[in-house]
Amino acid sequence: LEVSGLVAQPRRFSLAELRALPSRTQITRHDCVEGWSAIGKWQGARLSAVLDAVQPAAAARYVVFRCADPMDDGGGSPYYESIDMDDAYHEQTLLAYALNDKPLPVANGAPIRLRVERQLGYKHAKYVMRLELVESFASIGGGKGGYWEDQGYQWYAGI
Repeated sequence: LEVSGLVAQPRRFSLAELRALPSRTQITRHDCVEGWSAIGKWQGARLSAVLDAVQPAAAARYVVFRCADPMDDGGGSPYYESIDMDDAYHEQTLLAYALNDKPLPVANGAPIRLRVERQLGYKHAKYVMRLELVESFASIGGGKGGYWEDQGYQWYAGI
């Protein structure tokens, strides 16, 4: 996992290094905008611990999650999503590496998936490869903060 952008200490984390960070286990419900939900037991590194390690700049307002899965939009651009610093530091926001006491399956976003429990499922980016801390979305994708937001979804998908 590469972390860059508006940080004092850009860094790469191996999966073993992420597992060594302060973690959290939580049983939560995943709510999809399509109307379905599922309950799972998630374990992962607290996103706040990753951020503490890289020391965000005061100007950083958002964390952008860059993912391994290309979207079939003709341009092959990778999927991305974002959250603000309030959600990034929330106690329940994780970079999950386990689901139901087993390593996170590929179908669920392995090796790392964002869990941001205060928002709907489209904000929970899968296959996370890179985090970029930014002040604005102006030069990212369609400028709205995420793949689905560029398609017309709301940026804040609070539950």
